[in-house]
Amino acid sequence: MADRTLIIIKPDGVQRHMMGAIISRFENKGFKLVAAKFMQISESTARKHYAVHEGKPFFEGVVKYLASCPVMVMVWQADGVIEMSRKMMGATFGFDAEPGTIRGDFGCSKGYNLIHGSDSVESAEYEIPLYFSQDELVDYTLADEDWLYGRND
Repeated sequence: MADRTLIIIKPDGVQRHMMGAIISRFENKGFKLVAAKFMQISESTARKHYAVHEGKPFFEGVVKYLASCPVMVMVWQADGVIEMSRKMMGATFGFDAEPGTIRGDFGCSKGYNLIHGSDSVESAEYEIPLYFSQDELVDYTLADEDWLYGRND
């Protein structure tokens, strides 16, 4: 099976009506959407999500931010999806992100950053079950997978 990553369109992305534009970036790249839900993340789940940062000066702020309003939580799948999606997202904040990236094209903040993406296989394996049960992850074949991945066999 190909790699999977958790992608969250964060509160500022939802509030700025950016969900469709951001989702289309992943669809256009050729990633396969295997789960999605529009939801309000609880403060306790936000704390679990950012547990690796507990004790850091920004921890309480990012927990409050992630739980502040609804978000779009998704699981995308593709060979190399984590590395590709990290490149697509760009630097952490739009103020620093290069044009052509999601944050570079849609953000100018030094504090909010529109989107979250797992930064490693281990992070994805921890994060995905915070939001989705195994039954919610849909396994299917895209009709154009051979074309997307250059498979000739």
